[in-house]
Amino acid sequence: MADKAIELEVEGRAVRLSSPDKPYFADLGVTKLGVAEYFLAVGPGILNALRDRPTTMERWPGGVRDDVVVATRADGRGEAFYQKRAPASTPDWVQTTTITFPSGRTAVEVAPADLATIIWMVNLGTVRFHPWPVRASDTDAVDQLRIDLDPQPGSDFAMARAAAQELRSVLADAGLTGFPKTSGGRGLHVFAPIHPTDFIDARHAAIAIGRELARRMPEQVTVNWWKEERGERIFVDFNQLARDRLMTSAYSIRPTPLGRVSAPLTWDELPSASPADFTLLTMPERFARAGDLWQELEDAEPGELTTALEWYDRDAAAGEGEMPYPPEYPKMPGEPPRVQPSKKNPANWE
Repeated sequence: MADKAIELEVEGRAVRLSSPDKPYFADLGVTKLGVAEYFLAVGPGILNALRDRPTTMERWPGGVRDDVVVATRADGRGEAFYQKRAPASTPDWVQTTTITFPSGRTAVEVAPADLATIIWMVNLGTVRFHPWPVRASDTDAVDQLRIDLDPQPGSDFAMARAAAQELRSVLADAGLTGFPKTSGGRGLHVFAPIHPTDFIDARHAAIAIGRELARRMPEQVTVNWWKEERGERIFVDFNQLARDRLMTSAYSIRPTPLGRVSAPLTWDELPSASPADFTLLTMPERFARAGDLWQELEDAEPGELTTALEWYDRDAAAGEGEMPYPPEYPKMPGEPPRVQPSKKNPANWE
């Protein structure tokens, strides 16, 4: 049987959508066409989130089901997978740019500049987008400080909300303006626009801000990289600002049967917000009513990292300097050995 396909008119361009009736979120009655219609409904918002940013596609071409295996670095045989490189079949009109991995290798990655490109990505089965904190014009210049508040086992979204509210004050003390959103799961993300800087300074600023937040909320927040040291606290995942470690974009759909989405919030609504409030079924109405709440992030004056980096240098002078990088990274300057605390001994530490 021939593949059924339709064409969607997206801002004057015809974009092919194959298998529009394929169930994508079966429990919600949402097909592949329904996913495309969702992203069209929040079009200005998803475009703001991705515009000119190299973007990794999280592809679920068979739809989102509990039994789907996600491919990993160790085993690439999963039905769902992350795609960093632009496919060989990428049309000429799709925008791309070249990014550099921590290894020094490069790749051409999709960097959407229009909504048609985003819907083309949806046709490939993309439900969640992971944009770099850089623009296509300079993929080494970070222009967003991104703070990931990740609840650990035993902690919850209410704790993440409290941490985000205190984080707002920490950012303000550093001369930065934060904008919150749900992650689509149990956590929260807070972004702050910054003047372009390199990845190392951006990561060091995130470490310093995380440490300051943990000092203010020691029972609720931690920056400890090793899981055995985190406890039932909110982990500030500073390595989300390491090169090629990416966070979910605003308006992306979390690939679970509930179809929750990463929802921009105002600070006023954060205290009563719940992840369950924001799904691919409810977000279109919210967007039609309120628009893109993160348009303010796009319009905001970028801040400087001067104060945050002064905090980092202060902490380094007191013995709290560089932190471990993700395991796939080469050894980085000043980095301590990647050894969990319970296994430290002279043979593997000194």
